[in-house]
Amino acid sequence: MITVAIAEDHQALVDGIDLLLKYEEDVSIVGTANDGEALLDIVRLKQPKVILMDIKMPKIDGIVATRLIKKEFPHTKIIAFSMFDQEDAISQMLKAGATGYLLKNSPLEEVLHAIRHVMTGETYFDSDIDVSFLTSESTSSEKKPLLSKSEREILSLIGQGKTSSEIAAVRFTSVSTVEKHRKNMIRKLGISGKGELLRYALEKKYDF
Repeated sequence: MITVAIAEDHQALVDGIDLLLKYEEDVSIVGTANDGEALLDIVRLKQPKVILMDIKMPKIDGIVATRLIKKEFPHTKIIAFSMFDQEDAISQMLKAGATGYLLKNSPLEEVLHAIRHVMTGETYFDSDIDVSFLTSESTSSEKKPLLSKSEREILSLIGQGKTSSEIAAVRFTSVSTVEKHRKNMIRKLGISGKGELLRYALEKKYDF
């Protein structure tokens, strides 16, 4: 069971996530908080495996809370949950120990996908976030791929002629999430539509 705590002061959003997750057999919400201090109390009592962490919170903000939680519970997965996609906010959350970053205007299905994804040990970024700036911050001399791992996997499926609905079924995600990845790839690759994206996939012969 993937136990989840939510730090978020907008009750309607919490209710929406709760409604999404309550029918999932492998995910359970064990607590919600609207400030950093209350969240720390929940984490120490319930020790959730994943935390959805608002960055702007009273008493203790999400960056400090992330740092404190990771120090005390290093195996806890923390997904930043914010309206802001600024590079500084993303960098600070990652340095504090977050393993993912979601925007609050994302489809609720993407929240579920992100929770399951970080439990595999990988980081997860909202498909609307351009994380290319992280490459320039890296001290590694290795050239990072233009497309993310998820985008390359989807591109491979596109090259196999699968529709967005078929890709969503294969990847256990929503059609809207696949469509967001498509738009992101089109933007990153500087091409002009789905037809060109298919042509690119066939030419590159992405195979995973």
